[in-house]
Amino acid sequence: MDSSAHAVLGIAPHSGWAAAVLIAGAPAAPRVILRERLELADRELAGSRQPYHEIEGLPLAQAERRLAALLASAVRLAGGALERLIEQARTAGVVPRAAGILDSSGQGGAPLATILASHALIHTADGNHFRDALTRACEALGLSVARVAQRELMALATAALGKSSEQLAASVKELGRGLGSPWGADQKSAALLAWLLLARGARG
Repeated sequence: MDSSAHAVLGIAPHSGWAAAVLIAGAPAAPRVILRERLELADRELAGSRQPYHEIEGLPLAQAERRLAALLASAVRLAGGALERLIEQARTAGVVPRAAGILDSSGQGGAPLATILASHALIHTADGNHFRDALTRACEALGLSVARVAQRELMALATAALGKSSEQLAASVKELGRGLGSPWGADQKSAALLAWLLLARGARG
């Protein structure tokens, strides 16, 4: 089997980092190729881990400039981390073609002034900042990107894979057997997302 034809990266982002799991093979028998932590925040750059918290209180024009610089940094770091992951994948004989990024349940797309006026929106925006950076980095590397809300993941996966949520949970746990830690909620969600997209890709 040409495994390069069926390889998908699942990503579970957080503020400043993301869990990434690369799945390959047929949807009926997926396997984990790589499991990595992607660092997305520059420790030397103030506010890089919580960008919207960093710009809270700044004049709007200054906040926009600062946010643009922080996003550029996150995109650069994401791109570098993904390039290294893809190189490792190629060494393992696999070339990822697509990536899935877990989305939050919070609303996005509000104007910056509205976000900065609401602490709840600031928290959501911090997470979306890194999702956007990962999306841009993936697309720049030629990966097609799908963003799937965390709360919808299990329902979509059960429909696409024809398994119950209990069966999927057991299967994803088994995928991590032998890999060692960490294989927690982030890695399992990333793996399930990649498996879902693997199934979608197999159906064309």
